[in-house]
Amino acid sequence: MNNDIIDLQTRLAFQDGLLEELNQVVIDQQKQLDRLEQRMVAFKAQIESMQQMQLMRPGDEPPPPHY
Repeated sequence: MNNDIIDLQTRLAFQDGLLEELNQVVIDQQKQLDRLEQRMVAFKAQIESMQQMQLMRPGDEPPPPHY
């Protein structure tokens, strides 16, 4: 009976450590997802800006400074 209790305590300690490791992995992945989301927002803004520039008609551009 005593060996069974020791075995259960050992398993519980191992599971606690494993749970802590998995929790850290989830935290790290969430940080990575947050960074990727921020980059996607920046890329989207950059693409929209580039699209706006392409939609401008050549007459909308100011003449070069040498004119």
